[in-house]
Amino acid sequence: MTFSRPLQLRWSDMDPNFHLRHSVYYDFGATLRTEFLVAHGVTPQIMLKEHFGPVLFREEAIFKKEIRIGDSIIMDVKASYLSKDHSRFGMQHQILRGEELCAIINVEGAFIDTIKRKLTALPQIAIEMVEAMPKTEDFKWT
Repeated sequence: MTFSRPLQLRWSDMDPNFHLRHSVYYDFGATLRTEFLVAHGVTPQIMLKEHFGPVLFREEAIFKKEIRIGDSIIMDVKASYLSKDHSRFGMQHQILRGEELCAIINVEGAFIDTIKRKLTALPQIAIEMVEAMPKTEDFKWT
């Protein structure tokens, strides 16, 4: 199972060397993670109602190949680890041009109670969502 989307490259996404600006990779990842949540019923309205949301502790990009304006690329998202109480997570994105791996983005984070501002376990609707997420080959429960 995969969850991927084609990415639309804009002129404003390019840097002075005419390839994809480094911070755009992170923006694409955040957008795709949000699309995954919404596609699995975890909308911003649900997060507001249930008082939880994701927070990132670490975000890392590994650049493999240049991406230039006009390239057709897709990005996926997979879980790389989950804590058994579903409060902490790792996710990985791959950006591909055809079969060619252009970049990997790794993120680590957790879910917080948006009122108490502390880490929290997830409500059932969100547990179903994280368990439905495609997994990396080396996925692990922590």
